Amino acid sequence: MEKKISQIKELKEGKYVIIDGEPCKIVSVAHSKPGKHGGAKARIDAIGIFDGQKRTLMGPVDSNADVPIINKKNAQVLNLIGDNVQLMDMETYETFELPKPTDITGELKSGGNVLYMNVGGKKKILQINS
Repeated sequence: MEKKISQIKELKEGKYVIIDGEPCKIVSVAHSKPGKHGGAKARIDAIGIFDGQKRTLMGPVDSNADVPIINKKNAQVLNLIGDNVQLMDMETYETFELPKPTDITGELKSGGNVLYMNVGGKKKILQINS
């Protein structure tokens, strides 16, 4: 998985972070004040992109965290096969299948376009383009 390193104090809601080897989207960030015997701490709550599990990252604000490199690309819907969608990347013309998204509004239809993300070889449909 491609990643870069960032300090915990630079992470914000809506961005991405790797927790326990899984790319996650940050839903909340809380910082505590530095105390008499230590530096400021941060608590980051995030939800896994692919598995939907809630994960927490805690540590000093000066420590490092891994941030995944996310590639967002366009694809054309070739076919609907049961609970899967057959897609073709618009740049490389690679074809692949992904599960139908349940959390996205809009209608998937053959010939339509979608925006998908690719993180470390795993892919997920983000939105349906008209």
